[in-house]
Amino acid sequence: MVAAASVVAAVGTVTGMVSALDEGGGKDQARPKVTKSPTLEPLPAVPTPSASESSAKPSSAKSSAAPKPKPKPSTQPPKKPSTAAPKGNSLYRYGDSQVLDWVRGNRSDPRRPLIESRIADKPAAVWFADYAPGTITSRVRAVTSGAGSRVPVVVPYAIPDRDCGGASQGGAPDLAAYDAWIEKFAAGLGSGEVIVILEPDAVAQSECLSAKQRTARYASLARAGRTLKAADPKARVYFDAGHSGWNGAARQAGRLRAAGAASPASSDGVFTNVSNFHRTADEAAYARKVLSALGGPASLGAVIDTSRNGNGAPADGEWCDPAGRGLGQSPTLRTGQARIDAYLWIKLPGESDGCKGEPGTFTPGYAYDLARG
Repeated sequence: MVAAASVVAAVGTVTGMVSALDEGGGKDQARPKVTKSPTLEPLPAVPTPSASESSAKPSSAKSSAAPKPKPKPSTQPPKKPSTAAPKGNSLYRYGDSQVLDWVRGNRSDPRRPLIESRIADKPAAVWFADYAPGTITSRVRAVTSGAGSRVPVVVPYAIPDRDCGGASQGGAPDLAAYDAWIEKFAAGLGSGEVIVILEPDAVAQSECLSAKQRTARYASLARAGRTLKAADPKARVYFDAGHSGWNGAARQAGRLRAAGAASPASSDGVFTNVSNFHRTADEAAYARKVLSALGGPASLGAVIDTSRNGNGAPADGEWCDPAGRGLGQSPTLRTGQARIDAYLWIKLPGESDGCKGEPGTFTPGYAYDLARG
């Protein structure tokens, strides 16, 4: 990576958004220790406070998935994967997030009107970052079932060896358990349009794995894509392309191809810039290069995280709540750009990278600065 912030939340931090974590209690706090990488390589991030029926810290328990009954043979013809861009009226804003909690509890704060109008009122992604197979279906359904004609954005984030053992380590105990978890996740999607951001950093950040482990991870991601799209043919699944300041397009495309991202049975394209700061034009150009090198049908597109890229990435490569940043384009399904399907807020502005607040927690001062920037 070339002197840039992390794809997910900068080096060794957590990312928030609305998130759906479960431990049977109240609001969770995902606050891993912040550590810098000596090579400035991006690290993934564990989302924070829950947008689910119940929420808590991501579990690190090595629980095993329950055995699955053998499915009965289907008499229905196989469903064709979706190849069209989402047609919903607009993106869905789920009604539970840290910023919404702050707005509701701080009506008299002079910063509240700007934060509310420019951040809290925008639709953002919902993260599912813990390995809790017993409740994942109902928690995903809690998000997707209320969307109506709007399109929710959900982020499964439980791949084994997540973050290469860094600050956001966690996930399923092994790939077999992950495969079972994804099946349960997919069961909550319903039958409506939904955008799935599949495992941020799982492809771009895989150097810590052995060749055998990478091959196994990529195969699991390909299975995950097929599972998600088979469960809901209107689901659009996007794979991890990193960002324009990280791996080169050809290199990233080779990894994505190995992970099934070129197959319409698994994938609708790629996502870039998650929790990063690179300008939209740079990300769009990079995404098109990745898609060109990837191959696959022309229907494959890209979505870009524009939540904090209004002023571009810091020249000095600062990753942790850098000063002078600003909000990017508002989330939309209508970009007007070839092969760019959507601009999304996958990282919610104001949730700290760990310098202006605890990692992953909403920090009103930081949010206010971004909203003014």
